[in-house]
Amino acid sequence: MSTNMNKIPSVGFSSFTDFQKFEHDCHEALIYTRVSSKAQVKRGDGLKSQETRCREYAKYKDYSIIDIYKDDLTGETANRTDMQRMISFIKSHYPKRQFVVIIDDISRFARSVRVHEDLRDSIREAGGILESPTIEFGFDADSRAFEYMMATMSQYKREQNAEQTVRRMRSRLMNGYWCFPSPIGYKHEDVEGHNGKFLVRDEPLASIIQEGLEGFASERFGSQVEVKRFFESRPEFPKDLPNGEIRNQKITDILKRPVYAGMVGHEEWLVPFKRGKHEPLISFETHKKIQKRLQKRCKAPVRKNISEDFALRGFALCGDCYKPLTASWSTSKTGKKYPYYECFNRNCCSYRKSIRRDDIEGEFAKLLKNLRPTHNLFEFVHAMFKDAWSQRGNQLEATKTTLRKEVSTLEKKIGKLIDCIMDEDSHSVAIAYKRKISQLELDKQIAIDRLNKRPEKPTSFEDKFELEFKFIANPWNLWLSDKLEHKRNVLKLVFSDRLAYHRKKGFSNPKLSLPFSYLNSFHVQNCEMARRGRFELPTP
Repeated sequence: MSTNMNKIPSVGFSSFTDFQKFEHDCHEALIYTRVSSKAQVKRGDGLKSQETRCREYAKYKDYSIIDIYKDDLTGETANRTDMQRMISFIKSHYPKRQFVVIIDDISRFARSVRVHEDLRDSIREAGGILESPTIEFGFDADSRAFEYMMATMSQYKREQNAEQTVRRMRSRLMNGYWCFPSPIGYKHEDVEGHNGKFLVRDEPLASIIQEGLEGFASERFGSQVEVKRFFESRPEFPKDLPNGEIRNQKITDILKRPVYAGMVGHEEWLVPFKRGKHEPLISFETHKKIQKRLQKRCKAPVRKNISEDFALRGFALCGDCYKPLTASWSTSKTGKKYPYYECFNRNCCSYRKSIRRDDIEGEFAKLLKNLRPTHNLFEFVHAMFKDAWSQRGNQLEATKTTLRKEVSTLEKKIGKLIDCIMDEDSHSVAIAYKRKISQLELDKQIAIDRLNKRPEKPTSFEDKFELEFKFIANPWNLWLSDKLEHKRNVLKLVFSDRLAYHRKKGFSNPKLSLPFSYLNSFHVQNCEMARRGRFELPTP
């Protein structure tokens, strides 16, 4: 190893004599330690071990330790809180006080040659000098070569460890195990029969996530905003904003993640998505419904400022321009307030022309009441559905036969594509084949999920559909509820699209959802509608 006589002055000194004087006069030291992550701080003793070794070195050199700086960041970056704080401290006291910076090992200083050089120069320019019990930082050619060789080896080990970690994670992923941080609603635990940490449900968050995902797929929640508010209403769900709200991006991420459907995979690692070992919160078929909904516009948006006073706000459209009507209270000269709906489209002929709330909601009440079927019509439809329910066993068996054939066909297609990959020399074509295989695997998984779906417990037709038929028999009953949520559910369940309202003509051509459009088709064929008065469900 080189001696001090062969050293070249560092950046912070104007001559070799000044550097020698610095070494002779410097008796104060700062210790710098680093680990790669906060997890290593909690689980390991790396920082304390480094500090102990640096203290022994300082005692041997007769240095007085002034302070200890600790970072828990990767050695690949120079942007570290305590490192920058230490450099600022050295600058603020130079040249009156001069410090030696002691590190345990060059790998604890940096894991990148570029970062190592930048930090070393920053310490010198600040007026400090770097020392270590494992290496002498000289300025001659041999010392510099050895230092950079060690820094290069440190970077090589970091990159090698990263590659090895990816290989192990990829292999575990291919075996069906989720090897990334556990998503909300899950946690990693040791489970008998599985090597390593296994993904299990984390209650009550798992049930909350499940309800939110299934609610969005079934359109119980009309938009991502409604899912967001549902999660925010649950005190157990972690909030990531100071005001108790959840970021919109977090909701989108939850809705898009296939891990909740029991799927694991990674496109960049060329690992096609497949059924994982962990228990899914939802079926893959439900996951696909969610993805389709995310690609569409929501039909009944719910705004945060919507008022209990205006149930049709955001759902009723202007009959002239088909833009959503807004609503507000207007104050007269006498100070009395009146509720109105208005069109705020400047290009519309009905711009700012008020519609009395009683008029539009009164017309809607008539429309909703007219959807109520007669006793005879309801009995007829009830009998049709009951007959279909009794035949469901034969239909289920036929469906299973079709699904088995579909799975077999998909497996043959996947096998052919695998053979094509083995014979293909072009890397880009092979990747295209793998992507096609990944898509076919997803289609196969949907078919398998439907095939392996557990049959429901035997139940009577009345028990299964009692609430649904009560609603179909008279949706007006639910509309009379005091809760705005119930009124919004009526809008989404009865109508397949928003309602257009014209100031002079009223509502025009409402698009009904499937059950009500089906009943309406009977009405068109001269079926009698209900008379005014009380309506009773038929006795089975």
